[in-house]
Amino acid sequence: MNLSYWERTSWFANIDYTIVGSGIVGLNCALELKNKHPQARILILEKGMLPQGASTKNAGFACFGSISEVLSDLKTHSEEDVVKLVQDRHDGIQNLRGLLGDDAIAYENNGGHELFFESDQELFEHCHHKIKMVNEMLHPVFKDDAFRRTTNRFNFKGINKHYITQVFEGQIDTGKMMKSLVQLALQKGVTILNATYVKGFEDSGTQVSIKTKDLEFTTKKLLIATNGFAAQLLSEDVKPARAQVFITKPIKDLQIKGTFHLEEGYYYFRNIDNRILLGGGRNLDFKSEETTEFGTTMLVGNKLKDLLKTVILPEKTIEVDYSWSGIMGVGQQKKPIIKQLSKNVACGVRLGGMGIAIGSTIGKKLANIYN
Repeated sequence: MNLSYWERTSWFANIDYTIVGSGIVGLNCALELKNKHPQARILILEKGMLPQGASTKNAGFACFGSISEVLSDLKTHSEEDVVKLVQDRHDGIQNLRGLLGDDAIAYENNGGHELFFESDQELFEHCHHKIKMVNEMLHPVFKDDAFRRTTNRFNFKGINKHYITQVFEGQIDTGKMMKSLVQLALQKGVTILNATYVKGFEDSGTQVSIKTKDLEFTTKKLLIATNGFAAQLLSEDVKPARAQVFITKPIKDLQIKGTFHLEEGYYYFRNIDNRILLGGGRNLDFKSEETTEFGTTMLVGNKLKDLLKTVILPEKTIEVDYSWSGIMGVGQQKKPIIKQLSKNVACGVRLGGMGIAIGSTIGKKLANIYN
């Protein structure tokens, strides 16, 4: 890259911290570093025109986990670990709301509702039977009962006459949230470079050499926050998981309000601007969705459209406006990976589809690794 003296000295000289990834984790990491080290030169490198991955692609759920998810996690995690997971999600959302304000992220607390197909009566009965136990387990987090049985008041078809509702869950406007984070980081003096693809790095022990597609430079510390794309730079237990989403055209007199989960969270939908946003379906073909390639498939798209027409709004003729996908980072465990990789390199990845809930917390923890 043909850099001038001015470009080198203004953008790439004497960098204290370089962060790879300008998503929720990367931006919160930069903000925490600026709070602790106001004079530090902080550079964020983002390979996309906008934050790639899931930060600007998600469904905008401010969620802590449906009851079936909590019960499923108890099969592979200790009770202490599950409570810690939920506590981190709760703390992360409160941190995000406190940092930006509810108006800036369009936060609304309309509850998170888990729906059960009439054919899944056994699962519903199991979850319903466990409400008291789960509420007691999570009482230290919410200080009140988080789950309760509620009526199918939106009259979804083929669905049990009751939901199990997480009363503290909410929803946000993902675009407003990310724009607010970017603007705050810029106001604090953080430099963000988009369309800058990092190919590799080397820690010499005194500094880190970063090689991008167009140039090479050095930084004192390197912090990697690429989540679903982490395997391109790291050898950690984190794999990409594509999530496909579509949104309808505006629907007249839409009454549905809240966030909704189906089939243990593999399908989800919500209201936004008199539209229905609907996503999921990764369980239809896990292997194909284990990819860093953006795009949608007929298999998933047809399933989502079928849910819309037969379950969510069967009495209406609804048109899909457009679709997209995001790339999450998942692994064998749901616990995020926040670790020092070498003397001057650390990472904060594997958010397991809970970026909105834990991204701000992970960013802070990543920023504090070297303190």
